[in-house]
Amino acid sequence: METKYIQIATVGGGCFWCTEAVFQEVKGVEKVMSGYSGGNVPGRPTYREVCSGLTGHAEVVQITYDANVISYEDILVIFMTTHDPTTLNRQGADRGTQYRSVIYYHDEDQKVIAETVISKLAKHYKTPIVTEVSKAVPFYEAEQEHQDFYKNNPDYGYCSFVIDPKLAKLRKLHADKLNDA
Repeated sequence: METKYIQIATVGGGCFWCTEAVFQEVKGVEKVMSGYSGGNVPGRPTYREVCSGLTGHAEVVQITYDANVISYEDILVIFMTTHDPTTLNRQGADRGTQYRSVIYYHDEDQKVIAETVISKLAKHYKTPIVTEVSKAVPFYEAEQEHQDFYKNNPDYGYCSFVIDPKLAKLRKLHADKLNDA
């Protein structure tokens, strides 16, 4: 049995409920934690504070994955193709800097891979990719009610109208990268 090579990826693609639900289906992903990163105010932010748009934080997920099963590049390709990386500070009806598209890199290799993935995917979009690529800063875990949101609330309206289509896109574009169901 091969030893696991555990790595961390931190990305924000609008509402963290969506991004969390996507990566919970990906083979090699050990854990997905919803949270906040990139803010400019001291202390641990709350959901209400982040939603106000005043803290500078983005809703993000921190993905713990086995790099022997899935690569960082594959993580980013899935991320970039399951949300709209061309809308500045917006995903669907969610608007504000807290919903920005962002990749927080944890080392220089991740930075290079992120820039390369964006460059390769740019030709597939009609408008420029606006995904921010920034050095990882403190990650703050979101409140418990935001963890596993889709799994715990599959019939919630937002899940049906916003998350289900993202999961359908994931299953169509990346079937080979999904957990065996």
